[in-house]
Amino acid sequence: MTATTHDAGTRRDFLYVASGAVGAVGAAAALWPFIDQMNPSAAALALATIEADVAAIQPGQQVVLKWRGHPLFVRRRTETEISEAKSVDVSTLPDPLAFNHNLPDNAPATDANRAIKPELLVLIGVCTHLGCTPTVATPTAPQGEYGGWLCHCHGSQYDTSGRIRKGPAPRNLEVPPYSFLSDTRIKVG
Repeated sequence: MTATTHDAGTRRDFLYVASGAVGAVGAAAALWPFIDQMNPSAAALALATIEADVAAIQPGQQVVLKWRGHPLFVRRRTETEISEAKSVDVSTLPDPLAFNHNLPDNAPATDANRAIKPELLVLIGVCTHLGCTPTVATPTAPQGEYGGWLCHCHGSQYDTSGRIRKGPAPRNLEVPPYSFLSDTRIKVG
């Protein structure tokens, strides 16, 4: 029995489809390790949530913790720092949004929207310009013009509420998702 032109076309179509399917499966199998490596590592997942006791932090002091591979600033603000932060007109800020993961995306950057408790400010310590770590002002070592944090790399200055006030940084320092487990213990993540 001889093959007709119609039979040859059908076999050829089958070979094209089969070859394409094998190629697609092979490409997916080759790409999977590259895609899978983008998942968080076990170390990052272990740090997805942390708990910290903040009772020992004195007014005007800050501790730096590590959360998800980034520095986490926990600062107990003084009454002066709180009143200075509350007196800022949000409309004068370069970034008028709170950038607080505990609030809606469009929440204004008032001091009340930056801290759950006014005296304890929790921020991710990564400059929003190029990812540097800003340094904090202390009574013996003032940083910048606003008494908050200064990124020495490019001069971004943040106030005592972690809001960008001057420099190239486009956004306020990020407030992570956190809650108080007690008066002296916080949970981040």
